[in-house]
Amino acid sequence: MRQPSRDSNFESDAEGLFPDFTEDPRPRPETGGLASAPPAPRLRQAVREQVLLRPVHLDGLVSQDHQVRAIWAYVEELDLTALYEPIKAVDGHSGRAATDPKIFLALWLHATLQGVGSARALERLCDEHVAYQWLCGGVGVNHHTLADFRVQHDDVLSELLSQGVAVLMAQGVVTLERVAQDGVRVRASAGAASFRRGPTLRRCLKEAAQQVRTLRKELEEDPGATQRRQQAARQRAGTERLQRVRAALRRLPELAAKKKPKDKQAARVSTTDPEATVMKMADGGFRPAYNVQLATDTATQVIVGVDVSTSGSDQGQMAPMVDQLVTRYDTVPREMLVDGGFTKKEDIERLAQADRTCVVFAPVAMPRVEGIDQFLPKPGDSEVIAAWRRRMATDGAKVIYKQRAATAECVNALARNRGLHQFPVRGQRKVRAIALLFALAHNFMRTVALRTLAVQPA
Repeated sequence: MRQPSRDSNFESDAEGLFPDFTEDPRPRPETGGLASAPPAPRLRQAVREQVLLRPVHLDGLVSQDHQVRAIWAYVEELDLTALYEPIKAVDGHSGRAATDPKIFLALWLHATLQGVGSARALERLCDEHVAYQWLCGGVGVNHHTLADFRVQHDDVLSELLSQGVAVLMAQGVVTLERVAQDGVRVRASAGAASFRRGPTLRRCLKEAAQQVRTLRKELEEDPGATQRRQQAARQRAGTERLQRVRAALRRLPELAAKKKPKDKQAARVSTTDPEATVMKMADGGFRPAYNVQLATDTATQVIVGVDVSTSGSDQGQMAPMVDQLVTRYDTVPREMLVDGGFTKKEDIERLAQADRTCVVFAPVAMPRVEGIDQFLPKPGDSEVIAAWRRRMATDGAKVIYKQRAATAECVNALARNRGLHQFPVRGQRKVRAIALLFALAHNFMRTVALRTLAVQPA
């Protein structure tokens, strides 16, 4: 019996395996007598539906010389007892464990240095950026707790500023021999349209009070839990608005007293941020702002004093800053360097008293009449003012005064580069807390630089 050939078996198998196989009708290219299609490219394509299981070493996410490691080491050196005392979750008692305040402080210091001023932006960075994840160390944070921490501990931040400078003073790095002070006007979180005159403020007060009463009545009568929560939120917003309008009315006489008698009725206060004041900014425009006062040690560029003023002028801000330095460090700066905006005879005389003995270096205003020497004592000048005029005419005083711009203006520029353009919060106390954070972040960088210089060989 004849056996089937191997070719016939292959043909029968092919018919069973590929029943729908048909020849490609497209013409094949002529390649030397052999027709063949070009090979398809072999690619590694993204498959995002797959599940990846891989170990992650959290400490290995950042390099050993990363800035966040230095920030964490710096925070661990600080005395944060005042931040731990209010925590109610303690060992042996029920309750959810609190987040370590060191995490919040380190996050805000790093965010400030990176120009991040939004609590929501910082929350996103903690989810996406490895440096912020390293600082969190697996602890979850949200924008509410971040925002609350930043503005609720201004007194603690002020004390931390004093601690850091006191350590540098004990090491002989900072001496307060010569201090430069300058003010930087920072935009407030209030619009120009939010400023109202007295009659409008009183009308807004009546409307806000009526709204609060109406919402309180609806809240008591509404049986639905969800609607009650919504009504409670609206009532809180109405109560806050009522408080802001009342604060605006309380501040109205203060601003009216600064105007001429014919313009007193034109005094206006913001219903968004009653403590904000319309000031002349660096570009010549007028906007709601706060006047941040920074005092800096000229030898090290370390910020030694911080204050926030609601006045658009620097005049009269020098003596309070010296008082602050005495309170912080129990030391009177030997010399104060300020620009012409700070020049006030009463301050110069006060700082020359026996309990202060602080020499002021400030420019003497040009006389309105030509041909008069501005450095000559004028009739009615006290001995202190006459000595100040004669001092500023010397070449030595001119050399010393040059250090003011090299110190104060440099610190202001660094603060601007780190995002100090507009405050995201409202109220003088909250603004002061953010200004103190900028000072702490700046002093951290200066401390690192000074320590690096100290260990370098001569």
